[in-house]
Amino acid sequence: MKFFSLKLFIAVSLLIVFLVSCRKEPIVGVSLPSMLEVAVGKTATIEPNIIPENAYNKNVSWKTSNTAVATVENGIVTGVAVGKSTITVTTEDGNRTATCLVNVLQPIEPEMVRVEGGKFTMGCSDEECYDYELPLHEVTLTDFNIAKYPVTQKEWMAIMGNVPTSIVNDDIFVYRVTWNDTQVYITKLNALTGKNYRLPTEAEWEYAARGGNKSKDYKYSGSDDIDDVAWYDGNSNNRPQYVGKKMPNELGIYDMSGNQWEFCSDWYGAYSNVPKINPTGPEIGEQRVTRGGAFNNVAFWSRVSSRSYWPQDKPIANGGFRLVHP
Repeated sequence: MKFFSLKLFIAVSLLIVFLVSCRKEPIVGVSLPSMLEVAVGKTATIEPNIIPENAYNKNVSWKTSNTAVATVENGIVTGVAVGKSTITVTTEDGNRTATCLVNVLQPIEPEMVRVEGGKFTMGCSDEECYDYELPLHEVTLTDFNIAKYPVTQKEWMAIMGNVPTSIVNDDIFVYRVTWNDTQVYITKLNALTGKNYRLPTEAEWEYAARGGNKSKDYKYSGSDDIDDVAWYDGNSNNRPQYVGKKMPNELGIYDMSGNQWEFCSDWYGAYSNVPKINPTGPEIGEQRVTRGGAFNNVAFWSRVSSRSYWPQDKPIANGGFRLVHP
């Protein structure tokens, strides 16, 4: 009998512990992310954080301060027009509220050029070679898309909200950016568009600059005459120029010689003579590759094989970037 009573006592105790642990509590708090960015015509979901997690009534209501900018239904936010709106969530239990500032943006996606994959010899083969452009080596690349133009100030402004340049003009490439800045821009662009834009690898950049499988082996990107295709210190008046005003190369890509240095994704490092397939550069490094030359450089730097480098955390006064998409 005593044994049975002990078992009953243990069973009842365990039941009480279970019931206590499962007991639902009233809501004591709710929170939202402080900021959300969404593109016009796109949706994003906000999940309210209810405290405690085992609250017995998690029902909430939603409202927006400006329906002309953003609407909200059951936590699903839809961007309507460029601007800002405050989303408010209110709990049924305790009338507790939280807010989130929604920034609705209209990203401008770049016009892309399809580059069919192929095999090419990377590096310098003319009389002006520097050691860091050698040795010549074989590279094989798969298909990719590259932007017809470098990222302009208009494209940058649409996502970042300001431009760091000293000469402000929608149709001039964005400059005075760091490599790290390009990653912030790309991350935001991808989040807003659902795409997978990135910087080109150094090999992709050179292959595209050479004209891909339509290459005519020009010294510069699209011509042996630099004045046809590039802005450099001999014709730019030492100022950054509008994109797309010189001739394109064989693939229809503009400004890959001159006007602006362009960041690549690779760490800078020495070439080897080992054939490569879709190379991405060294695994670690101290500087990022830049290619193309700039408006205030001599013609030498605008050759398709010319390469340089820059710290990834320092703005480059005469450089910008263009995008690649798979």
